[in-house]
Parts: sequence; structure tokens; C-alpha cells
Amino acid sequence: MSNQAWRNARAMYEKDTCARALGIEIIEMDEGYAQMTMAVLPSMLNGHQTCHGGQLFSLADTAFAYACNSQGLAAAASIDFLRPAFTGDLLTATARVKQQGKLTGVYDIEIVNQQQKTVALFRGKSHRIGGTITGEA
Repeated sequence: MSNQAWRNARAMYEKDTCARALGIEIIEMDEGYAQMTMAVLPSMLNGHQTCHGGQLFSLADTAFAYACNSQGLAAAASIDFLRPAFTGDLLTATARVKQQGKLTGVYDIEIVNQQQKTVALFRGKSHRIGGTITGEA
């Protein structure tokens, strides 16, 4: 595990009021990798009484941000919703860099529930800007 990745994550999380408000927690961090969890709360349900897609996108986007911000910033993203999540589900989003070029990268993020069933697949594209979140070299 990269100490720099953890320092970046801690610096980001300290200011990430959205992730903290959603109850998103960092489980693992490394360069180009992040794993985060979020419990589905009743306040996250849509009219069908399943987890709102925006909440799922936020979880995946947060994992993507922490994985790619060790190397750059998000430039684009898309998501495929595969199965519903319900109140009480513990969701885990795992973000992995698939390709990292000089300036652009591609990351895949999978959200699974507590039974390891895939809930959603997210793909993010990043752009390197140089530097780090903490300002360290």
C-alpha cells in the first residue's frame, strides 16, 4: 500500500462533506485503487423503495475520485445499474485503474452488496493535472 495514496485519501476525506454525509467509509487505498463502503439508509430510497441511482452513482464516483486523485482528476463517467439495493444493504465499491497513459486514464468501479452480488458497474475517465492533493512531490 502506498503511503502517499493514504495521505491523499485522508486529506480529501477531511474536506469531503458529501462522502461523510452519505456514510461512505474508506476501506483500502493504493495508487490507482480504492475500496469504499456505504450502508443503504431509508433516506436513500426512491419511490420504488430501492436505493436511488444517484446514491449508487455517488458511492462509485467517490471510489473513482479517491483512486484517480492519486494521479489526476475525473473527466467523465457512466454507470450501469444491474440490480436493486435495499435498506440495510452494505455496499462496497472497488475502483481499479484499467489503463493509465501520460495524461488520461480509465477506471472500472464495481459495486457489490453484502452477498457479493454486483449492483452496478461504473466506468470513469481521468485526466492528469500534476501534483498531489497534499501538495507533496
